[in-house]
Amino acid sequence: MKDLSTQLDSRLEIRDPVCGMRVNPDSAEHHFVYEDQSYWFCCRGCLDKFQANPEKYLKADRVDSASDQTVLPGTQFTCPMHPEIVAASAGKCPSCGMALQPMEPTLSDDGINHELVDFTRRFRVALVLGLPVLAVAMAPHLGFPLDRVVADSVSNWLQFAFSTPVVLWCGWPFLKRGWSSVKNRALNMFTLIALGTGTAYLYSVAVTVLPDWFERVFSGSLTNAGVYFEVSSAIVILVLLGQILELKGRDRTGRAIRSLMKLMPHKAMRVTDSGRLEEIEIDRVATGDRLRVRPGENIPLDGVIVSGESDVDESLLTGEPLPVHKKIGDVIHAGTLNGTGSFEMQVEKVSTDTTLSQIIRMVSKAQLSRAPIQRTADVVAAWFVPIVISVAVIAYFSWLYWGSSQGTGFALVAFVSVLIIACPCALGLATPMSITVGVGQAVLSGVLVKEAQALERLPKAKVLIVDKTGTLTAGIPRVTRTEGHNFPTNTVLALGAAIARLSEHPLSGAIVAEAERNNVPTLDASDFEAITGQGVKGKVQGRTVAIGSYGFLTSSGVDCGIAAEATRQLDKPDHTVVYLSIDGQYAAAIEISDPIRDSSPAAVKALQDRGIEVIMATGDRQTTAHEIAGRCGISRVYAELSPLDKRQLVQRLQTDGGVVAMAGDGINDAPALAQADVGIAMSEGADVAMECAGITILNGDLEAIVRAHSIARATMTNVRQNLFFAFFYNAISVPVAAGALFPAFGVLLSPMVAAAAMSLSSVSVIGNALRLRRFKP
Repeated sequence: MKDLSTQLDSRLEIRDPVCGMRVNPDSAEHHFVYEDQSYWFCCRGCLDKFQANPEKYLKADRVDSASDQTVLPGTQFTCPMHPEIVAASAGKCPSCGMALQPMEPTLSDDGINHELVDFTRRFRVALVLGLPVLAVAMAPHLGFPLDRVVADSVSNWLQFAFSTPVVLWCGWPFLKRGWSSVKNRALNMFTLIALGTGTAYLYSVAVTVLPDWFERVFSGSLTNAGVYFEVSSAIVILVLLGQILELKGRDRTGRAIRSLMKLMPHKAMRVTDSGRLEEIEIDRVATGDRLRVRPGENIPLDGVIVSGESDVDESLLTGEPLPVHKKIGDVIHAGTLNGTGSFEMQVEKVSTDTTLSQIIRMVSKAQLSRAPIQRTADVVAAWFVPIVISVAVIAYFSWLYWGSSQGTGFALVAFVSVLIIACPCALGLATPMSITVGVGQAVLSGVLVKEAQALERLPKAKVLIVDKTGTLTAGIPRVTRTEGHNFPTNTVLALGAAIARLSEHPLSGAIVAEAERNNVPTLDASDFEAITGQGVKGKVQGRTVAIGSYGFLTSSGVDCGIAAEATRQLDKPDHTVVYLSIDGQYAAAIEISDPIRDSSPAAVKALQDRGIEVIMATGDRQTTAHEIAGRCGISRVYAELSPLDKRQLVQRLQTDGGVVAMAGDGINDAPALAQADVGIAMSEGADVAMECAGITILNGDLEAIVRAHSIARATMTNVRQNLFFAFFYNAISVPVAAGALFPAFGVLLSPMVAAAAMSLSSVSVIGNALRLRRFKP
């Protein structure tokens, strides 16, 4: 999907076998030859590591390559947390240790997120083994005298047995990432998690294995040393849950793109020079080839009709539900659906250059661009981790130097207490707890939130771009008025529906639906005939019935002089009028339109009252767009836009500095939904649109966006309160744990009290988050 120059440039850049980053051999300073094979490196450090043990990195490289057999050659990979990292094969991010993901998913991908599968398995094991540890540790605090039944030493060994696999196997990926962050001098949230988990676990193991030594150290000065296996187990369980939710969100990216790619036919019917038809793979089709497109098929490539005509469903690109009549010389696009006609086309663009391929690339690029360069927690951790470690070390040596005869015991207590009390439980819970409760409230209001980022960004939105069809309107053609002439309306609908039932045209479906709403009798039709792009006709109870355009009826000999007057009364920019004749006599004009949702005008007004500018962006014609916009109270309108135009509109508005939300329902909206800061999809729309959006309106009610905005505002206020509690707790508790109050008040926290304080901070965060359940938008 790249042009030739880009492909040549990608061949010139190879992979550093140590860190996986791309290196250009022409400009790389570090080079090494091993077994007659040349290797290039991004820095001197990678070169030194490779020279020390080449087979270690070549073996890892071969393993990575073997695991990527389902990815097309040439696919590049990037880190969802650090998009500046680009590698030629799958592996781990050298900065944070997260698994790299393909930049452009392909149908050759097996669609399985192996990291998600692995983390889900680890989470289940952690939950089964970790909950008993939490129950044993918390039982005395909840009024259950478990310590009277089970001796402390037995309880410690039981907790050790259950928590060891939780920490060392279930939490192993986080320990590795934490070590990787230290090794690469890129401290992040995983550094904090590994530090807190490792400290609590190792200290508890020491207490369990060497109880007599700890009794001697603490004798006469502090409470007996306790174990904190539940602390490390709780951290692992919570972080695994957060990672699973994040991985599921990223997994939707690949599914959305693969569903788009499935719209592209794999084969095409090529017309040979001799006029014979041959079925070939789509990749073998060249520009200038002639293809035969049969009824009901997806058009394989972009091109021009050279023979025949048909109605084509272009909702993929325009979002409009009504098919467009295509004849010789008209342009057609890959992925759009051919109607009942058949035609030959001349290919103008091969598979990598079609409009549908551009949409796929736009969605992929926009989805990747949404991955943050650095999360807030990582920024905090980059400062917080070295501060906490420094305080712990300073406290340790200070007590050794200035402490009393029991300074060694105090030093150890202060060191461990600082590290445990700084565990990221409260910090880790602050956001997910509020988000979880907020998401639950949103569902009760008809809003499905699939990405936490959407809740965070929606209150900041200054602009909301809305699609017309399926968003402001229902997206389904409907009969809005019937003007009969010399025939009762029910007779017109009964006879018209009998013919329309045999047609696949969306306007026919509207007539059938109107007949069913009016409970008219169901009649049978015969001698059905469809004239492509004009209309349909047949016999019903011995009467000849025709439905179609004004020209279709007049060409059939029907006197439509009266129909001209009906046209002037009914024909409006946002309406379509079809005509019906019975036995050669003009019988009725039927007005069909895509009606505005009842909630749209009020929802637009409510959003505008909140300071959000509402803009319409549609692929429909100018007159229809302005008509609908005016009735909804929207003054800024962009019409006749392609999917690329919509995405570029979002980008322009983002460049102006505002947070942009986009609401749409079609495949043509997918690139803009993915590009927007907040994508909002209507549940009746295309699956691809819902996959690309962070929020889905479940009941098709546009006022749900207003409710979503209220919930998002309340949720983010709650998150900020929780973060304040977490940071305030650390700012107060870390100095106290270090012994700052001991000289004046004789107060020194033991690790047990530190663990209890940490739990209390988590409880305060959870309690505050649960207040959201009382919020009513």
